[in-house]
Amino acid sequence: MKVIIGSDHGGYQLKDALMSVLTELGAQVEDVGCNCADSVDYPDYAQPVAERVASGEFDRGVLICGTGIGMSIAANKVQGIRCAVVSDEFTAQMSREHNDANVLALGGRVVGTGLAAKILNTWLTTEFTGGRHSKRISKIDLLEGSGEA
Repeated sequence: MKVIIGSDHGGYQLKDALMSVLTELGAQVEDVGCNCADSVDYPDYAQPVAERVASGEFDRGVLICGTGIGMSIAANKVQGIRCAVVSDEFTAQMSREHNDANVLALGGRVVGTGLAAKILNTWLTTEFTGGRHSKRISKIDLLEGSGEA
């Protein structure tokens, strides 16, 4: 699996910690930054992650800011992205099984490293169940103008 990961200053420490989790899971990983505590703008990191997942270059994306909210809002502006802010293992599982989330947003100031690792593992290893949920994903696609009626 190919995963692209990015963060702002509020999430770079958690991002760095999760890089080893991704490697342990056998993922091919690209880190698009940021790599310091200097204030940066989260849309500058959400955009390349979202665009490269939407293009199919990467299977999944991970974004981390202070709360995960800003990254999620920015990523969801890119057509084809279903980014979920997750703070527990159950919502990680549901975001994949029911919503086919292709980008995960985490809050570096919300979840600790241990929980974030569990969330990431759950999210990466859970498959979309399809079925009745596929119809709902199609309706989301229609909202952004990428689906057929």
